[in-house]
Amino acid sequence: MTEDEFDAFYAATFPRLTGQLSAFTGDREEAQDVVQEAFVRAWDRRGDFLADEAPEAWIRTVAMRLAVSRWRRARRWLELVRRTPPPGAVPGPDPDHTALVAALRQLPKAQRMVIVLHHLCDVSVEQIASDTGAPVGTVKARLYRGRAALAKHLTVDEADGVDRLDGAGRGGGAVEAGELGGAGAPVRKESGRV
Repeated sequence: MTEDEFDAFYAATFPRLTGQLSAFTGDREEAQDVVQEAFVRAWDRRGDFLADEAPEAWIRTVAMRLAVSRWRRARRWLELVRRTPPPGAVPGPDPDHTALVAALRQLPKAQRMVIVLHHLCDVSVEQIASDTGAPVGTVKARLYRGRAALAKHLTVDEADGVDRLDGAGRGGGAVEAGELGGAGAPVRKESGRV
């Protein structure tokens, strides 16, 4: 079968085969997919296809086998999903972490970057300077200003002992300038009250 003959064969039989496979699978899009895949496989064999050897039957058989194979894979997947227990509840973010992230978002990008690198990722000032191309003094100034800005955003209301972010009562922990923990969570400054 030449390329032109194959193109004519495809144009004449694709709609009919898709209709037949739609009845078999119950899904027109699935039928189109498997018939198309069968034609792709036939394209590689088009030299062996002879018009008098029922190439349409070959395409139909391959498409039906593909549909059955897809159905079996889907059924095995569904059985696996049914046997797998649902994952346990994932705890939400810690309020201190949420407050810290919200406060960090309010900092200028340069200050936020050095605060995160130095305090949360444990990168030295010298390494930050090398990585960013900024002088060591600039990195230190950004750290100082960033910690001062964080101290303003993260406060503890000493009157009632309730953590507040920006005094608006949105929750969070107290972080004094220079007191970010290396593990990613803010370190609280104790008030000394009993």
